[in-house]
Amino acid sequence: MVRLHPTSPQFKYINSTAKFPALVAGFGAGKTEAAIQRCIIGKLRSPETNRGFYEPTYDLIRMIAWPRFEEALTTLGIPYKLMKSPLNCICLGQYGQIIFRSMENTNRIIGYEHADADIDELDTLKADDAASAFRAIMARNRQTKPNGEPNTIGVTTTPEGFKFVYQTWKRDPKRGYEIIQAPTSSNPHLPSDYLDNLKDIYPTQLLNAYIKGEFVNLTQGTVYTGYDRVKNASQETVGDREQLYVGMDFNVTNMSAVVYVKRGATWHAVDELCRIYDTPAMIQALKANYPYNPINVYPDASGRSRKTVDASVSDITLLESAGFGIRVNKKNPFIKDRVMAANSSFESLAVMINCESCQELAGNLEQLSYDSNGVPDKQSGLDHLIDAATYPIAYEMPINRPVAAAPIKFNF
Repeated sequence: MVRLHPTSPQFKYINSTAKFPALVAGFGAGKTEAAIQRCIIGKLRSPETNRGFYEPTYDLIRMIAWPRFEEALTTLGIPYKLMKSPLNCICLGQYGQIIFRSMENTNRIIGYEHADADIDELDTLKADDAASAFRAIMARNRQTKPNGEPNTIGVTTTPEGFKFVYQTWKRDPKRGYEIIQAPTSSNPHLPSDYLDNLKDIYPTQLLNAYIKGEFVNLTQGTVYTGYDRVKNASQETVGDREQLYVGMDFNVTNMSAVVYVKRGATWHAVDELCRIYDTPAMIQALKANYPYNPINVYPDASGRSRKTVDASVSDITLLESAGFGIRVNKKNPFIKDRVMAANSSFESLAVMINCESCQELAGNLEQLSYDSNGVPDKQSGLDHLIDAATYPIAYEMPINRPVAAAPIKFNF
């Protein structure tokens, strides 16, 4: 007989008899693995009906879910056939099928039925989108089980603030809603330094969420809580002919740039350029202020397509033509990831700021707050210099979430 060896929180979730169990877990606690185990075991117990499995995006289905389902089913010795687009299902012969869908567009969660479902990373969606997806999935969850057991929907997620899962399972749970929380430390299969690595890259305010699996406030108060005017103070200035690193934000008639120098591995913001009219004016200002310094620019990635001066030439092309080195990815990182990278770099003292030469930047970092939608408030006008300052941080010091899948272990 094949026996699974889940962790204690995984075991509670997999075997929960609640109609709507939720496993809220820290990074590396094995939430996706628990979802897969619950799905497979549930399918074996109820072969007469379909089961649904949901990820936030189709890419996660293709890159994460399908390979791990195939590995588990192969190890268990269960014959299967993966049928990709347009069916997007795994057929298990006498055990029926598992239907896979993304939650990117809830209008497409139609045209099929199942009796049970499993939803992975539900709270990575916006609260309204998560609620809409959950309702759409519940509408599909209408096949009748021959044994008369209730239909179920299981949810696994990392806590992402006080969003849909918190509101539904924690703040005001109705009958049938059960929450199981799993800290990262509950997973014995992780590398010995995994927790320490997380502590090194995440700012303090996120560690309770991403290590302990607790709901914490991620979107209220000031945004850049990692910045401290005293601890992050710098007295550095630009040296003769030394390499400069310039973060740049594009806004018509209101361009911004922040100039950095490096001292060892530490970045020091030593100058700010505010309210510059356009890209040619910014180029002129940088060349006038630093005529003998080589410059690498970390621009807003939208500058690849922005053409604020010449309809045939992008802003980034103008910077390249001016002789600046360009450091930019194909698209900007998510705002949340850029904020986390900046807060982490401030807390670790990897980034320092000369408050005398960057007075406006320092003040903006202390004042910028979240708006009612839980994103940095752009109506305040405080974000332009901050955006310029954080593009280099996100490029050079990104938050790369450690990946540590907890494999299914079997005894034969």
